[in-house]
Amino acid sequence: MHDIRPVRKAVFPVAGMGTRFLPATKAIPKEMLPVVDKPVIQYAVEEAREAGIEQFVFITGRGKHVIADHFDHAYELESLLANRDKTSELNSLLEMLPKTGSVSFVRQQQPLGLGHAVWCARHFVGNEPFAVVLPDDLMVGKPGALTQMITAYKKVGGGVIVAAEEKPQEEVKRYGVVNPGTREGNITEVKGVVEKPPMGTEPSNLCVIGRYILQPEVFAILDKQERGAGNEIQLTDAMAQMIGQTPFHAVKTACQRYDCGDKVGFLAANIAVGLLRPDIAPDLRAALKKAGL
Repeated sequence: MHDIRPVRKAVFPVAGMGTRFLPATKAIPKEMLPVVDKPVIQYAVEEAREAGIEQFVFITGRGKHVIADHFDHAYELESLLANRDKTSELNSLLEMLPKTGSVSFVRQQQPLGLGHAVWCARHFVGNEPFAVVLPDDLMVGKPGALTQMITAYKKVGGGVIVAAEEKPQEEVKRYGVVNPGTREGNITEVKGVVEKPPMGTEPSNLCVIGRYILQPEVFAILDKQERGAGNEIQLTDAMAQMIGQTPFHAVKTACQRYDCGDKVGFLAANIAVGLLRPDIAPDLRAALKKAGL
């Protein structure tokens, strides 16, 4: 059994340019686009906090300072809300702030892939297991996806855990794909994993999505800076090299995933989250009905 140390740190790769959402993302990071009334990145941080994460590192690029501002105090705004007795609005700002000293930012100076972004966090993570959360994948459900993964992590004895879901065959080529072993409930043993396999070569339709629990040994592999699919440093390739050295499992969570890096997924997320909100769901249903939807 692998050493089951607590997962206290999470890495959020947020350096992407968001070109699929231009012109909206010319001056606003894609992670700050709102789903109803909260930016996508805030949902990811809240999911991590629910799972017991205590320290957060954002791997950023140029023009991402707005993310740092979002997770900092806005004293003028807080003072204004307090003076106007807007207590609920003020509380919503204060409650989402991580504890002082728990947030770090690291610049990924070259866009060399997800593996490279995670490698940039090596000094922050140190010699601990850690989570990687891709904010584009909005996971809706309770308990949160990362909480469910940590439950599985404890059950199987630590190691590497990835979130996964089954995809139609025509979509499989866009993902890291699991070669599955034994399955118990929602947990599948991973015997291999392939990044973006050509159609017809995929080992299954079980695809890795944007949540990971990793061991610090992955950094020694990423140190080699080996290029994979798309001539990028792929996290999937590094994880594949850990198979046989540490337990490796995929978890199908009970959450609904929305790809907020995609326009249709982003719109679907807004509708789905809105329909879960008792304060706006009745009016939203009425508006959708009026539109003939």
